[in-house]
Amino acid sequence: MQSAVGGLIELIDLEKSVTLVCNEEAKLIGMEGNRSLGNDIIAGTFFISGSDEEGNFTSLSADKIKQYTEKFQTPETFTPEEIENTTGIWFISL
Repeated sequence: MQSAVGGLIELIDLEKSVTLVCNEEAKLIGMEGNRSLGNDIIAGTFFISGSDEEGNFTSLSADKIKQYTEKFQTPETFTPEEIENTTGIWFISL
């Protein structure tokens, strides 16, 4: 997985049983923005995997492959400033 994303992996749950796997340090090491995800930008290479309740990777169903292929099919372009604006550490106190 690290080879596929070019570094340390970060897991982002997109929904129950669907995980986006990307490079944890992509923005910090200057990788180009790839796709927007809510208010964030995914930089560098990523892939989508199924996941089970224990956190193991699984295959995606044909419906989920179709759904996420359509969602992420079109590349997006971002300026370095846009990527930098989504880089940071968030502290949440309860």
